[in-house]
Amino acid sequence: MSPILAISLATAAIGAVVLLIGRYKLNPFIVLVCVSLLLAICAGMPPEKAVASFEEGAGHVLGHIATVIALGTMLGKMLAESGGADQIALTITRIAGKKRISWAMMVIGLLIGLPVFFEVGFVLLIPLAFTLARRTSTPLLLLALPMGAALSVTHAMIPPHPATLLALSAYHADTGRTIFWGVIIGTPIAALAGPVYARFITPHIHTEGEAALAEQFAGKDTPTDMPPFLTTVLTILAPVLLMLVGSAADLVTRPGGLPNTVLHFMGNTDIALLLATVLSFYVLGLARGFSRETILRFTTECLGPTALIMLLVGAGGGFGRELIDSGVSKTITDVAVGAHVPLLVLAWLLAVVVRVAAGSATVAMSTASGIVGPILLHSHGTSPELMVLATGAGSVALGPMNDAGFWQIKEYLGLTVGQAIKTWSVIETLIAVLGLAFCLLASLFIH
Repeated sequence: MSPILAISLATAAIGAVVLLIGRYKLNPFIVLVCVSLLLAICAGMPPEKAVASFEEGAGHVLGHIATVIALGTMLGKMLAESGGADQIALTITRIAGKKRISWAMMVIGLLIGLPVFFEVGFVLLIPLAFTLARRTSTPLLLLALPMGAALSVTHAMIPPHPATLLALSAYHADTGRTIFWGVIIGTPIAALAGPVYARFITPHIHTEGEAALAEQFAGKDTPTDMPPFLTTVLTILAPVLLMLVGSAADLVTRPGGLPNTVLHFMGNTDIALLLATVLSFYVLGLARGFSRETILRFTTECLGPTALIMLLVGAGGGFGRELIDSGVSKTITDVAVGAHVPLLVLAWLLAVVVRVAAGSATVAMSTASGIVGPILLHSHGTSPELMVLATGAGSVALGPMNDAGFWQIKEYLGLTVGQAIKTWSVIETLIAVLGLAFCLLASLFIH
C-alpha cells in the first residue's frame, strides 16, 4: 500500500466519523461500524476478513474494558448512595477551598493514576467529580478534565504501567530514574493540560443538560448519616492498594510459590476491582443499613447508562483493529521511520503515528519503543529514561476517535463529538507536545 493511499484512507475515515456523527447526528455506534468496514474494504481486505477483524478488535477491548466499567460503576453507585462520595467531596472542598478544587482533582488523579490504568482510575474517580460539581455548583468539566489529564499523564509517562515497562525494557532504562523524571516532568504537564486548560475551555463548552450517568453518582440531597472519611477513602483506594500489592509480589514472596500466585491474582485489575466492589457492598451497604434487595437494585439500575459507552468503546477497538490489519497503520509507521530525525523526536513521532492509526496508547508506546529501541543501543548521548517519557507522551497524542478513552470521556461527561475534540483531544495533544518539549529541554542536561 502506498503512503499516500494509507494517509488518505485514515484521514477520510476519521473525517467521515466526525461529519456523520457531529453534522448529521447519526448513531455513533452504527457510524463507527460502517466506517471501519468500509475503510478495510477500500484498503483491499476481503469483506469476510474485514468483519472478522472488527469483531476481534471490539472483543479484545471489551474483554477488559467492559468488566472495568461495570465494576467501577457499581463501586461508584455504592459510594454515591451511601453518602461516601459526598463525604469525600465535602472534605476536599473544606481542605482545598472552592477556588482550588480543580487543582485538588488533578492531585488526586496523579496519585490514583500511578498504579492503575486510565480507564480504571477514571471510573473510580468520576463519581467524585459528579458529586463535587453538584455540591459546589462548579462546572463538571472544570473538575473532570484536570482529573482526566492527570490520569493520562501517569498512564503514559510513569511506571508501573505495562506499556511503560515494555519501553523501559526496550530502551534499557533505569526504573527509579524513569519514575523520578516522570514525576518531575509529568506534574507541570498535568497542571498545564489539566486545571489551566480546563479553566480556559470550560466557558466555551455548553452541554445540553446533565450527563446521563450523573444521576447514578450524585444524589440531590446531602445524606445526614455519611460514612467516615477514612472508611470511604480506604474503600475507593482498595483496588489501588491491591494492584500495588500485586506489583510488589515478586519482591516480598518467592516467584512461582502459592503466596506469590495469590498476590498476583489479587493484584489483577479485574480481580482488584471485583474485591473492592464486593467490599463496598458491606462497608457502604449492609453496614450503613441497606438491605440486600436494595444493594441489588442499586447495582442493577446503575448499569443501564453504561450500555452505550461499552458499545462505543468496543466499536473504537474494532476501528483500531481495521487500521492495523488492513496495513494502513504499518504503512504510515514506515513513512515515519524513514525520516531522519533525532531519536527523541523519532520515538515521539512514531508513537503519535501509531496512536492515530491504532488508537491505543499502550499499542503506540510498545510499538514505537520496539522500533527505536535497537537504534538507541547503537547511539550515544540520548537518555534512555527520557526516551521512555518522550515515547509515552507521543502515545497519547490527539486523543483520536479510535481510542476507547475518547468515547468514555464523551459519554460520561455528556459531550458532543465536537466538544470532546475541543476538550479531550486538545488535552491529550497538549500532554504530547509539552512532553516532547520538556524532554528535549531536559536532554540538554541529562545524558
